[in-house]
Amino acid sequence: MSVIIILLLASISVAALFLGAFIWSVKKGQFDDHYSPPRRILFEDNPPD
Repeated sequence: MSVIIILLLASISVAALFLGAFIWSVKKGQFDDHYSPPRRILFEDNPPD
């Protein structure tokens, strides 16, 4: 029974870590620009070799 408690605490800790990383990335603006990255490659000045 103690193994279940340890696994539960470990999984909650990992979930909290990922949630914190997601919140941090949203606050830093990692997901702000959805339009230009896919279109940037279409209008590059240098043609591929």
